[in-house]
Amino acid sequence: MSAEAQAGLGGGSSRIGEWRRSFRNWRGQRPFWAGILTILGGVPIMYLPYANLTLGTLTIRMATTAGAGSLIIGVLLVVLGLTMWFQKQSRVFAGVATILLALVSLVVSNFGGLVIGFLLSLVGGALGISWAEGKPVSRAAERTEKGADAATGDGSGEASDLSGTSPTNGTNGRHRAG
Repeated sequence: MSAEAQAGLGGGSSRIGEWRRSFRNWRGQRPFWAGILTILGGVPIMYLPYANLTLGTLTIRMATTAGAGSLIIGVLLVVLGLTMWFQKQSRVFAGVATILLALVSLVVSNFGGLVIGFLLSLVGGALGISWAEGKPVSRAAERTEKGADAATGDGSGEASDLSGTSPTNGTNGRHRAG
């Protein structure tokens, strides 16, 4: 079989690989796991007050007097999780609002969706607050790091220069103030 024929047969897998790479890139540029945990925390909070638990012939209704409040809190948590994904600039606000809604859900919604929704939302909000976008490393910083490795004597046979001004890292004795 020729290389062209094999490339034609593997066309579907290359599209899947391309989609996977683009999704990984998208996921890395935003607080993805914070959004997932916040959405997953909102689901039990909004679902449990309206659920019926059946054990044999016994039906237990989980409804509370604040069922509408539980629904509102759950929907807001799902919206805040989506906000963390699509408006990464407002991640701190969304994280703080998520933590506050998770705390309110303890009182309003069956102990925060039987504590499961509370814990998921609390961790999701904390991750949303603490997430910081990674800065891409520039070529100048890469060269500086390589030069610093050579100056400290990383076993490459270079002489160790503690001043950091060896000709191998491009400074040649010149220092910069500041």
